[in-house]
Amino acid sequence: MPIAMKRIYQAAEKSDGYRVLIDRVWPRGLSKEKALIDEWVKEAGPSKELRQWFGHDPEKFQAFKEDYKKELQENEKQHEALERLKTLAEIHEKNITLIFAAKEESYNHARVLKEILDHQ
Repeated sequence: MPIAMKRIYQAAEKSDGYRVLIDRVWPRGLSKEKALIDEWVKEAGPSKELRQWFGHDPEKFQAFKEDYKKELQENEKQHEALERLKTLAEIHEKNITLIFAAKEESYNHARVLKEILDHQ
């Protein structure tokens, strides 16, 4: 199944398929009704400490990516969330879109998750 990424503030489209929010905190200023999320996998996001350290700084992205992948393997809840995303990617009959709130679209955790899921 193709994995896509999209900011939650962009309009939902039928081509999004199954929309999965992957942030730990619900995005500001958006109702659950307007978000049109099929599933919220909170624990898929990086820890608060890692996210704050990274701050979407492109120069820190490689280190963030390595630390985040380590979190996904070593933290039980994060690992379970990653396994849930892998299951969704395997069994879902339509596209999967990873939904995130970050303004930075190139350097964020959604890109890391997409890379993992694309290479499974």
